[in-house]
Amino acid sequence: MINNKTLEKYINEYLSISKFDDYCPNGLQIEGKSEINNVVSGVSANQELIEQAIDEKADALLVHHGFFWKGENQVLTGIKKNRIKALLENNINLFAYHLPLDAHPVVGNNIQLAMSLNIDNPTPIGDTLVWQGEVSLTLDKLTRLISSITDREALVIGDKTKNIKKIAWCSGGAQNYIKYAIEMHADCFITGEISEQIPAIAKENGIAFISAGHHATERYGVQALGQHLAKKFSLDYQYIDIDNIV
Repeated sequence: MINNKTLEKYINEYLSISKFDDYCPNGLQIEGKSEINNVVSGVSANQELIEQAIDEKADALLVHHGFFWKGENQVLTGIKKNRIKALLENNINLFAYHLPLDAHPVVGNNIQLAMSLNIDNPTPIGDTLVWQGEVSLTLDKLTRLISSITDREALVIGDKTKNIKKIAWCSGGAQNYIKYAIEMHADCFITGEISEQIPAIAKENGIAFISAGHHATERYGVQALGQHLAKKFSLDYQYIDIDNIV
């Protein structure tokens, strides 16, 4: 069992959240009971995940996508009211970590994705959230590997017989970061989402592009962080996946 503020301080320091200018607050977003023993994690703090955390009698919910995003309406109405009300009524702490959980070199989404795909020499590209590494696969085999890991069919731009050696990736909605992959002459860029302009950009620059799912590419970091916390503080812990086709 651990105090909620003590746990927040540890995670904040472990993920170095002060280094990030994020789109939302990182850390304890909703305060619940002071002592935490039972932790549930998931990708996004939607109503279904919250209800399952309640059913599991969780003391804390640990997510990648929490609340209070820049530019969103600040009033607590509709689904935001319902979600926060459920957490408060059940005294559940909500911890949310966005960009720091993408970037972390041990439990981050990007390094965890690299480990799942057996990418060699995974390394961040400068100060960006994009990573680079090496594989030796055709685009078809790489696509099938990604689809088997994420349990969903990936959308692919490029010649499937192309040999992929140098690879770049960034989990989530990072399709515009393809520019970094192009600059480093990568053979393929992997991310979660795709926009209308991306197929032309990929084709005209001779780079393959794989859209593997925003949710699907960001399952890994929050699980790794939850497992780390459970081991360090002897907490009861489980990950709950709420399926999302995007």
